[in-house]
Amino acid sequence: MSTLLDLKSSVLRQVQVCPSFRRKTDEEATSSTSNTPAPSQEAWKPGDSVEFFAQMRLVLKKGEGRQGLPRPEVLLRSGSPAPAEPVDPSSGLGALSLEEMEMLYEEALYTVFHRAGTMGSDQVDDQEALLAYLSQVFGTSPEEHAEAMGRVKKAKAPTYALKVSVVRAKNLLAKDPNGFSDPYCMLGILPASGAQQESPRKEQRFSFRKGSKRSGGARARDPLPAKCIEVTEVKNSTLNPVWKEHFVFEIENVSTDQLHLDIWDHDDDVSLAEACRKLNEVMGLKGMGRYFKQIVKSARANGASGPTEDHTDDFLGCLNIPIREVPVVGEDRWFQLEPRSSASRVQGECHLILKLITTQRDTSMSQRGRSGFLSYLLLLNSFMQFEHCTEEPHSSSWCGELSGPATTILSLHGAQSNLSPLQLAVLHWQVSSRHHQTHSLDYSHLLGLLDDIQVHWEDTASLPQEQEESLADSFSAFSEFGLRLLCQLRDYFPATNSTAIYRLELLLKCLGKLQVFQPSSETCPFESKLNVDVTAALKKGNRDWYNRLLTVKSPREQAACQRLPGLTELADTVYEDLQACYTVYSNLFHSILKVDFFTLSFRQLERLMAEEACKLMEELSPNMTPEVASGLFVLYVTLADMQNFWNSVPGRDGRSLALAGIHVTFLPAVKIWLQVLRDQTRWRLQSAVDVDSLEPVDASSKHSSSAAAAGLCFSHTQELWERLAWPDLTQAQGLGTQLGQDLSEAALFYTELLRKKVDMQPGATSETLCTVLNNVELVRKTAGQALKGLAWPEGAGGPEAGLPRSLFSCSQALDEDLQREAHTVTAHVTSKMVGDIRKYVQHISLSPDSIQNEEAVAPLMKYLDEKLALLNASLVKENLDRVLEALWELLLQAILQALGANRDVSSDFYGRFHFTLEALVNFFHAEGQGLPLESLKDGSYKRLEEELRLHRCSTRECIEQFYVDKLKQRPMEQNKFGRLSVRCYYEAAEQRLTVEVLHAADLLPLDANGLSDPFVIVELVPPHFFPLVRSQRTPVKARTLHPVYDELFHFSVPAEACRRRAACVLFTVMDHDWLSTNDFAGEAALGLGGVPGVFRPHTGARSGQPVTLHLRRPKAQVRAALRMLEGRANKEAQDLVKKLRELDKSMEADA
Repeated sequence: MSTLLDLKSSVLRQVQVCPSFRRKTDEEATSSTSNTPAPSQEAWKPGDSVEFFAQMRLVLKKGEGRQGLPRPEVLLRSGSPAPAEPVDPSSGLGALSLEEMEMLYEEALYTVFHRAGTMGSDQVDDQEALLAYLSQVFGTSPEEHAEAMGRVKKAKAPTYALKVSVVRAKNLLAKDPNGFSDPYCMLGILPASGAQQESPRKEQRFSFRKGSKRSGGARARDPLPAKCIEVTEVKNSTLNPVWKEHFVFEIENVSTDQLHLDIWDHDDDVSLAEACRKLNEVMGLKGMGRYFKQIVKSARANGASGPTEDHTDDFLGCLNIPIREVPVVGEDRWFQLEPRSSASRVQGECHLILKLITTQRDTSMSQRGRSGFLSYLLLLNSFMQFEHCTEEPHSSSWCGELSGPATTILSLHGAQSNLSPLQLAVLHWQVSSRHHQTHSLDYSHLLGLLDDIQVHWEDTASLPQEQEESLADSFSAFSEFGLRLLCQLRDYFPATNSTAIYRLELLLKCLGKLQVFQPSSETCPFESKLNVDVTAALKKGNRDWYNRLLTVKSPREQAACQRLPGLTELADTVYEDLQACYTVYSNLFHSILKVDFFTLSFRQLERLMAEEACKLMEELSPNMTPEVASGLFVLYVTLADMQNFWNSVPGRDGRSLALAGIHVTFLPAVKIWLQVLRDQTRWRLQSAVDVDSLEPVDASSKHSSSAAAAGLCFSHTQELWERLAWPDLTQAQGLGTQLGQDLSEAALFYTELLRKKVDMQPGATSETLCTVLNNVELVRKTAGQALKGLAWPEGAGGPEAGLPRSLFSCSQALDEDLQREAHTVTAHVTSKMVGDIRKYVQHISLSPDSIQNEEAVAPLMKYLDEKLALLNASLVKENLDRVLEALWELLLQAILQALGANRDVSSDFYGRFHFTLEALVNFFHAEGQGLPLESLKDGSYKRLEEELRLHRCSTRECIEQFYVDKLKQRPMEQNKFGRLSVRCYYEAAEQRLTVEVLHAADLLPLDANGLSDPFVIVELVPPHFFPLVRSQRTPVKARTLHPVYDELFHFSVPAEACRRRAACVLFTVMDHDWLSTNDFAGEAALGLGGVPGVFRPHTGARSGQPVTLHLRRPKAQVRAALRMLEGRANKEAQDLVKKLRELDKSMEADA
């Protein structure tokens, strides 16, 4: 056996479970057509199948990008600059006259020359640099500039004022017994003289109420003029007072004046605060003098009062702020409170807002009543035009960021003109939004300006009416500009350009921001809601875009057949646009403006497409040609894709679409296209087989080029059907069934073409036949897969899961036909090996007993190993299994023939073939990598193994096996030969077996009168188990098929004989003939091992249950026994053979 293991096929052990179908890609499988150019727009010729399927591949390729909902990253591919938006120079603020330019230039120079306050770190503090910048902006010559500066220097200096807002204080000292204070503020401007007196004694700070008497005996300080003093309200019982009071102080000298502020705790009944408050009620100088004396008296009393005086106000802290230190842009911050002397104890902070402004300006614009608001607007517009043209004249990404000199001058002018933050925000928006319409800006800049307006709008009560109307005009102009852009959305904001889409997002946010001002009817530019205006603009844009494409691609002036390709192209363009609407545009419009852009665009565009397609079908229907039908099919697929796209969006119902019933219009064209597909498929298969050399395509493939082409045809057919997705179930059943039949016929047509091609090559090699076999298997799989893919949605249930019955029947029939074709080719492959196999089997049978079994089998195993190595290299796994199965059957038949041809041989002869059979099983099983053991040990193997086993047995063992097999047999048709009722039991006391034959029914009519004369022979077998027992028989029952016997028979036999495995009672029913031999009607066997009393003592007479035995006529089963025992010369074997032959002859006569 060790030699056998060495000879076992190394090839089969290496055969792994590999895929039966190596699908090639379009480029690999159709290398001959991989460089085929895309089909032209002209109609294809009916015989040009290559071009037809190339066109179908384009349809499928388009469908690959239409599976499911699109993703944004698929569309947004380009980061290039956005398309240039339209500009209108007339939309700006308008050009200034020469006189206006001179006045504006003088205004700017005046602002710079008389600047006051502290410059910020980001501002330009160089007057010459600022003046030089203005000269560049206004384009003045040195002479013109010198002349203008002369006028500015001669003009009167502006009058300055300080705007002070006392907002709040925090963390003040508690001066009252309740742990709080009643704080109020006194503030005023210290003139230059007061400030100079303070400088020698810095340890003592000025206070409105502090006396000047000190240890030095100096005279009291002169009181501050009453017109310079202001006082806030008293906030009771708090350490964190909130005042929010505003004051304006006139400034005499910006360089030396100071703002002084005291915070006091109010205690006395008539305090300094009340006295100051009554100043506003004084009439005439005498009254003012009287109240001012009261202020001084209160201050002196406060200065000289002792700790026992409870009616005086307590000092909480002070501030001294030089006017020159106030920033140009103003100051809004917390100031730390200071003591009035080193001995004072204070704490806390005070929040002030300071701004230095001018109240009188000696400029031409001021003299002519031009407001600072208008001057700032014109000045800002000049700066933006100058800097945009200088920095990025042709760019739309400029963010409106001005240079340092420009921002500095604007800050100075805005502060001097007392423009509020809201006014400044409004001015920058008006200028920038107008400038954007003449030179595109970055929308983020405009959005930021709108955010500034919104912030300050909430803090400010309102604007002057003129300024508010100006703001409303700018809103209206910008909204109209934005709506014009939305009308041409696809031109200026293409979905494939991420930069343009970002600009669109910012534009929509700007438009949405305008709705914030809608409560103010004077300011909001929209007569209706914004989303209504945007929806109208988008609908107009959709309609204009569609009409423009229709005019270019499919003008109505052309003939219908000429318009068809262009309309198909238009449908593809519309589909791509709808993808962009859903993926890119829809989210923006919905999230920002609450506009469902996808829905309105889809319904509008699909309605237009449906109307145009129906008109075209009406023109083409009377004279429908195959070429036109193919073009209409491609158009319909795109229209169906639109419907599927809509249905794939959650929450959408496709029944309301204009395209919902379009399939009815296209049904005639689709039917004609299916005929075209059938014919083109056949032409394609014919041309593929004609050029096929029946050699593998490449080293990794085992099929030829025609099989690859056929597989692609079938897969394309399936994919095209899936793309078609016919919505009407009844029509889909008819179309799908017809397509399935056409596909099955094409697959069989291909195998017929292969057969004819092989027949034309009489000397076809095994390699060629293997390639053909692989082709058949490939086509079987691809065609079967394609048929399963033709199942229509919601089809009627079939034998397989979800596969309709008509398709299942078609698929099953095709598979059977192709399996039969594969087996036919397999037979051709194995037929070339029949002679060699018989030769090697004969070598085994003729080998002398003196040589070892391994040596006798070695030539056959070596032959098989070599052959299977070639087959494994040439066949796919399924076909290799087919060949192995066929080869296995050939080997079994060859061995059976060898056994039948050799009689009266030694037992070693059968032992050698038994060894050969085991070796072949191991060889073909190949440790699980070959054929499964279940298939190897079935059919002919069982017959061969049984014969080999029985040939090695004695005659009696063979006879016993015969009856064991008889007991195992079951009638194929239980009622064909009738049935017999009997009762058997064993009486251990008498050591006898009792058999009752009760009755029979439905026996065979063996006489001419349609009846029989039956009797039953009862015998115990095998005979050598019961040598002293003779058979017994019942009486003959004449002319009946349902005899009743009720006969009782006794057989004296030991229980041990009944317990043996093959022991049984054989009932043989015969038809009695008076003039000839009796006819065999049927037989039945009952094993004695199951008879009551054989293994256990039987109690009670005739208590066993009747048993119904079905009769049989074992003609087929006795053949093996005859072959087995015919060669045996002893009497027992010959007697049994003689009996079986007599029964055989009787049955042949009956037949």
